[in-house]
Amino acid sequence: MEEYSDKSEQRNLELFDELNDWIHLIQKALTIEADNGFRDLQGRTESFSSFFVREIISFRSSLLSEDVYKKLKVLSNAFKDYSIKDTSIKRRLVIDARQYFDRLRKDYSYSVTTSTPRLRLSKLDADEKSNIRHSSRFISIDSSLSDISGIGIKMLQTLASLELYTIKDLLLYYPRDYVDYSALKRIGLLEEGQTATVVATIRRTSSYTSPRNNNLSILELQLEDNTGRIKITKFFIGKRFSNRSFLKKQQSIYAKGTVVAVSGLVKSNKFGKAFVDPLIEILENKYSLVKSKSIGRLLPIYHLTEGISAEKLRSYMRSVLYLARDFRDPLPVEILNSLELLKKPDAIKEIHQPSNSESLADARRRLVFDEFFFLQLGLLKRRFELEKCNAPLLSIQKENDGLVGHFLTLLPFSLTNSQKEVLKQIQSDLSLSKPMSRLVQGDVGSGKTVVAIAALLNAVESGWQGALMAPTEVLAQQHYLMLCQWLPQLHVSVELLTGSTPLKDRKRILDDLLAGSLKIIVGTHALLEDKILFSRLGLVVVDEQHRFGVNQRNLLLNKGLNPHLLTMTATPIPRTLALSIHGDLNVSQINELPPGRTPIKTLLLQDSEREVAYNVIREEIELGHQAYVVLPLVEVSEKLELRSAIDVFNDLSMNLFKDYSVALLHGRMHSNDKKSIIKRFANKEIQVLVSTTVIEVGVDVSEATVMVIDHADRFGLAQLHQLRGRVGRGSNSSKCILIDTVNTSTSKNRLEVLVNSTDGFEISEIDLRLRGPGQVLGTRQSGLPDFALANLIEDENILESARVEALKLLKKDPDLNHNIFLQKMLDDYWDRVVSKSQLN
Repeated sequence: MEEYSDKSEQRNLELFDELNDWIHLIQKALTIEADNGFRDLQGRTESFSSFFVREIISFRSSLLSEDVYKKLKVLSNAFKDYSIKDTSIKRRLVIDARQYFDRLRKDYSYSVTTSTPRLRLSKLDADEKSNIRHSSRFISIDSSLSDISGIGIKMLQTLASLELYTIKDLLLYYPRDYVDYSALKRIGLLEEGQTATVVATIRRTSSYTSPRNNNLSILELQLEDNTGRIKITKFFIGKRFSNRSFLKKQQSIYAKGTVVAVSGLVKSNKFGKAFVDPLIEILENKYSLVKSKSIGRLLPIYHLTEGISAEKLRSYMRSVLYLARDFRDPLPVEILNSLELLKKPDAIKEIHQPSNSESLADARRRLVFDEFFFLQLGLLKRRFELEKCNAPLLSIQKENDGLVGHFLTLLPFSLTNSQKEVLKQIQSDLSLSKPMSRLVQGDVGSGKTVVAIAALLNAVESGWQGALMAPTEVLAQQHYLMLCQWLPQLHVSVELLTGSTPLKDRKRILDDLLAGSLKIIVGTHALLEDKILFSRLGLVVVDEQHRFGVNQRNLLLNKGLNPHLLTMTATPIPRTLALSIHGDLNVSQINELPPGRTPIKTLLLQDSEREVAYNVIREEIELGHQAYVVLPLVEVSEKLELRSAIDVFNDLSMNLFKDYSVALLHGRMHSNDKKSIIKRFANKEIQVLVSTTVIEVGVDVSEATVMVIDHADRFGLAQLHQLRGRVGRGSNSSKCILIDTVNTSTSKNRLEVLVNSTDGFEISEIDLRLRGPGQVLGTRQSGLPDFALANLIEDENILESARVEALKLLKKDPDLNHNIFLQKMLDDYWDRVVSKSQLN
């Protein structure tokens, strides 16, 4: 917030205040006269009419026009013999005068009540040594927080729980939000629910101890300015504050006529607007400097932990903020100038202590750019380095020749145009001498696995081995079963390796893999173990790749000599998210479903309509089809009033569907039990499968035509779309029924997105906006670094420009040999931020 620098502007505001105070005085006199029956009320020294005429004749303001003065003269003449006029004439004169002054107040209130007034704020520049414990020592951003006065061993431990150890850590601990007290308002313009600051005069003061609680004392102030009045309530908690002398002292401090600046949240009660426990500072006059470090300012709000208050953390921050000057700017001057970015020290200072909302926006833009720039620079640099490596040489046969051609002829369907295009892109990558690094995005049921099998066969035909890694045993088993349909006919060996693979089979598989006789292996995280060795690993396929970190991905890649990498996901990822997670990958998209698939019809039911869903299940079972019933919890939770999978299974199997075969599936079951249940369901031995989200991926049963998702309001849209993809796998019409147990308009509107759309990318985009990236992909599995400020939704343009600048820089200086400090900061960023995420 800017301090007044123009004295003429200050004088102008004073004139407006004087004029409005005078108008208020005249209106008050007219109101008292009307309330007393228009009898020319006699005061101590003069009558109403004498006061009125004198004030109108004597008042002068440079703001009033000549026309106003002419009207005032007419009014003064009309009131000269007011005392001897009939009551009806007096009434008419007073009414006309009140109407005129009301219009005059409105005409001259624009600059006072509608324009944005400003406070005079004292500067917050910290005393560079006032809060530093050892002033004789050299203090830098690398100094320990113990060098700040007031920080002892206990506080050091508290700050350590926030991962704050040095002054640099503290300065890079950005606010999560701000309370905006910078809006200086007139009382008449205050709105409930807004934070604001007023400068007003105390009209009345009172205090008392609560009759219900002797430890609670209350000070009440009534403030007024020329636009209205507001009540202030200040609480004092503690026995010592109930002392009458203390309360009397408070009343004397906040005496009638005292000018105060007040910042707080505007509330409303039956008596009107109010501030409850706001920040208060006494001023000499309306135009005095405000010395408070909080009143009238943008107040930073930080993530806290037990043992440290908001004001205490802000005080530590203010005491070291001058050291922001020690931050060396890592960005080249060309980028700073071309994008008009603040310098790093200025941005850090403004983010913690913003001068105004505009400077805060500039600071945030700079620091968000840094986060995106270092992320993109690291991803692109890794991609450039990978392209320098020599990959396994794969010979790509024509489409109708070789293993891939024979495989495609075995399929009972033709590839879609989209599948053909993606396969063409993959084969183009595989024919190059540099390692492929490609992500295939495809909606549920779009046929990604078929494309992956074709890629694996390319590797096998060229004399290399392939590995397909999935995040769960259920999904790995599904892939293995699919490969077993086709590969034995092509005389290509394939095995499954998971944590539950028997020891005897495991030894045989590992021996065959090392000898090279095993061509394709499917598995879970078990493939990452040190004992797993390949003879010639040429291609790695990772499914549901966002559930794996890059470290895990690299563990598998390192089992070969720069093998090609193909990753897949059925979770559609919007562009900003894809750039953040997969900036080092080329992205392909399968955007059409195989022919013969009937679109899934989605219904939304309320909690009371659950029986309708069960009737649909009965109808489908009678037609020879199968059903899923999905719930968010395995067992009943004490904290959440939700139906559990176990309870629903017991209810359905013993009551509603006792004549049908009902089974239970959840993640806590033993691996062999899960496999058995899924196999029986696939063989139509089970008609109703009650499950948690363990079926989200990897369960493919064409006769399952209905899914009921209970407590659908507990799931994200993207996850609901994934679950819905478990039905509609065949040619039969299918239904997905969402049961909304919250029954709010917000929940209904959100779930209706699923009813109205089957486009996974559209649904994911909406889900991203509603819940954020960490929730859409799963917090721990998202692969996203913990951005301090950046928001993938709001800051899309900054992300794009950061990627452009990173790409331009690397084209000029691919190894950053001419940007040594930038390389150091890049390493620091990836060690400090990205290493905590799945990206590294």
